[in-house]
Amino acid sequence: MNDNTQAQRVKDLVLRGFAEFAAGNVGILRTLLREDFVEHSPGNPSGREAFIEFIAQAPVAGSRLVLKRVIADDRYAVVHYHMVPPGDERGVAVVDIWRLEGDQIVEHWDVVQPVPEPAEIPNGMF
Repeated sequence: MNDNTQAQRVKDLVLRGFAEFAAGNVGILRTLLREDFVEHSPGNPSGREAFIEFIAQAPVAGSRLVLKRVIADDRYAVVHYHMVPPGDERGVAVVDIWRLEGDQIVEHWDVVQPVPEPAEIPNGMF
C-alpha cells in the first residue's frame, strides 16, 4: 500500500470516528482505541476503558464539535475543530493529534485554546 492510500485510510478512519463521537456516540471509542491506548494530555488517563470513562464525563462529550480541518499521513491524523460547550458560544479551539497502528488509535496529544473576543483575533481562529 502506498503512502497516499494509507494516509487516506487514516484520514477516513479518524473522520468517521469524529463524526460518530460528535453525534453523541462515545461508544465508538471502544472500536477506535487500542486497549493499551496512551494519553499524553495532563490529567487524562491512559488505557482504553479509563480514557472512555473519563471522556464521557468531560466537556467535549456534551459540546457541539465543528470540524475545521484534518491532516493525515500514514500513521498520524491531526484534527482541528471548534468545541462549543453549552452556554459558551465562543468555545475553544482544539487540535488533536492521533497516532494509529492498523485500524486503531494508540496515542493522543492535544492543544486546547479558549477562543478570545473577536477584536483580539482580526484574522479569526479557524
